[in-house]
Amino acid sequence: MAKRHEIGLLLAAEDDWPTAFEAVLDRLGPVKHAGETHEFDVSRLIHEPFDLRARDDYALVIDRLSWWYNVPREWLKKIALMEEVYLLNNPFTFQAMEKHSAYCAMIRLGLRVPETWLVPHKLPPEDRRFERLQERYYDEFDLDEIAERIGYPLYMKPFDGGGWVGVTRIEDPQQLHQSYDASGARLMHLQASVEDYDVFTRSLSIGPQTLVVQFDPRREYYDRYVFARDFVTTELEWELVTLSRLVNAFFRWEFNSCEVIVKDGVTYPIDYANAAPDIAITSLHYYFPWAIRSLVAWCVFCCVTRREMEMHQHTREYFEIGDDESLSYEEKLQRYRALADAHFEAEAFEEFRGTVLADLDEVVADYIASPEFDQLLVRVVRASEPEELQERLIVGCRERTQAWVEEQAS
Repeated sequence: MAKRHEIGLLLAAEDDWPTAFEAVLDRLGPVKHAGETHEFDVSRLIHEPFDLRARDDYALVIDRLSWWYNVPREWLKKIALMEEVYLLNNPFTFQAMEKHSAYCAMIRLGLRVPETWLVPHKLPPEDRRFERLQERYYDEFDLDEIAERIGYPLYMKPFDGGGWVGVTRIEDPQQLHQSYDASGARLMHLQASVEDYDVFTRSLSIGPQTLVVQFDPRREYYDRYVFARDFVTTELEWELVTLSRLVNAFFRWEFNSCEVIVKDGVTYPIDYANAAPDIAITSLHYYFPWAIRSLVAWCVFCCVTRREMEMHQHTREYFEIGDDESLSYEEKLQRYRALADAHFEAEAFEEFRGTVLADLDEVVADYIASPEFDQLLVRVVRASEPEELQERLIVGCRERTQAWVEEQAS
């Protein structure tokens, strides 16, 4: 009898990648491993009251929602603690280790994070007791002095934000105070800007699979992922991949994106805590099939091999490397990469990918070339994009995804 695995999708408004994920898994069909046959079902989760003692049948859940909403977040914690359901992103560390904590940890590990300050809320908490606390233990601070120490231009951004919300570029003291006043009750970072850089990169990681893409945040969202090759050297690409896998292995995240600026051959990580990384077809276009293929491969591997989710971090083994002043930056990266590859079972995954999932590349290429996928593309664009952009996006995404198919065939 085949062993069945239920995969749950915890979604917001997105429909493109979930539909593609479901279609590819369906086309892939049962897989055989170690003498067993494995079949997969996919369901989209409904939000409802739940009994803490109730049992769920999910083998794995892909979470795209709980960072913003408490009900699904608490349900994920429950199924992780009580039923050991596999979650691609650890809900305990993603709640506690927002961008601020991630900066702190990576600074200690020796990464070249631009100078970053946290500043108190512009508007204090609405609590009468805070007034006494402020009187006794808060010193007046000079926002302009902090900005001068960091240097202009700089960025102000929420300490735990996402989706570019609340991020402002600041050129002078006037903009500094305007942005700070507008921040209200949000807790903010001030971070130095890396000017005149060579390339801005975004790396999408799914398990031990990492795709490094040239990224241009100044463009419209549908043009930010630049279709380019050889924009970094082989050595720099290895470093960028290592930085992404280090972050994910350290925090026990498996579905995340990392932004790193490269200037004069030096890497500057600036953003690497993305609870729901962008995998929209209108954004990724050419790279969309890679994301779907990688997501399917990792989910199947985790289910079939009964990979256990690690809820606890092993920070000490990373900090021992980061604190060792006898090691060069390059030596630390080598050791971090070894830890990350071991955590993600990179070697075992590659073997699984080449044997059990030997047909996956062809399955994905056939799907992307199919009328079924084209209908999905058109439906998604018509439903979610401004009318004046729809034809441009349909044609552009169609051309770029088909270019990926042709490249696979060659």
